[in-house]
Amino acid sequence: MTTRLEKNKKPGVGYALAAASRRDEIELPVVDVTHPAFALALTEEEVAGRVGRSLAERQPFEKLPGFLRRPLLRLFLRKSILGRGLGRSAGTFLSGLSTYLLKLGPENLGDAYATAIDRRIAASVQALSVRLRLLDMATLLADGLAPRLQAAPGRALRFINIAGGPAMDSINALILLRRDHGRVLAGRRVWIDVLDQDVEGPKFGARALSALTAAGGALAGLDAKLLPIRSNWADTVPLRDLLREVEAEGAVAAGSSEGGLFEYGSDEEIVAVLTCLHEAAPAGFVMAGSVTRNDETSRRLRRGARHAIRPRGLEVFAALAARSGWRIARAIGRPLSDQVVLERA
Repeated sequence: MTTRLEKNKKPGVGYALAAASRRDEIELPVVDVTHPAFALALTEEEVAGRVGRSLAERQPFEKLPGFLRRPLLRLFLRKSILGRGLGRSAGTFLSGLSTYLLKLGPENLGDAYATAIDRRIAASVQALSVRLRLLDMATLLADGLAPRLQAAPGRALRFINIAGGPAMDSINALILLRRDHGRVLAGRRVWIDVLDQDVEGPKFGARALSALTAAGGALAGLDAKLLPIRSNWADTVPLRDLLREVEAEGAVAAGSSEGGLFEYGSDEEIVAVLTCLHEAAPAGFVMAGSVTRNDETSRRLRRGARHAIRPRGLEVFAALAARSGWRIARAIGRPLSDQVVLERA
């Protein structure tokens, strides 16, 4: 096993090891949306400007015939860690760790594993949308949980992260709660239960959480653990069992699926999971997720992407949620997805 450590660590940023392949580990910075290295403070006009420039830049390449475009892409991406991850997602999911690399931003990719092509991909508007999606999800979770935690001092806090990979939305919700809501986390035990069929994403998430809760970290001293549960969302039995445990414990609870169930799942799978949550989640349960847009801009930005995403848009998704007893309470729109909070109808 070869381990490639980060030689240029940034002050105040945590680092953790992740599996780059069966034979390689790389040391990655831990995303903290409140740290200047990862903070995003873009206006809607600035984001729209980035989208417009991206669409204009793509046009010449898109005009190339497929027999030229495909080999050129393979040539450009063969030495790129991000490119390889995107290639492996053809017809299936973008892995949790590949998605995580997109969230780092070009300035935070290490020289030990990243190339100029990786930084170009990480600077794209598509990667920016993934970074904004994380910020939105963490914000929605923190905002939804804060009043419930204030009303229930001392109770455990449980995150149920569906297809969560490293569960960065849950982890960053904790960072926002600590920064913005004083001692609301004091004296609590926090568990992040990650239901995912992948093992490497949650493994990195557990290491990242340990780095943040260590002395000097953004969550220093917090009693928090990330617990992986090998699970496919098509099987709701593990989810229902987990919800019974949370209910019996009397914990404050939140669920989320960033870049997961609501973007890749079938209609039937989404309805089944939301129905399970409606029936078994405790009162006051907060559920957040990202929904792929289906407008012209989003379709153009996704052109050439080969992973099996299902663009629904909010109107179609809202109808699915309603079939399961939920409604959209709040939404934040971005170029490629809308982040939503659901409440029982």
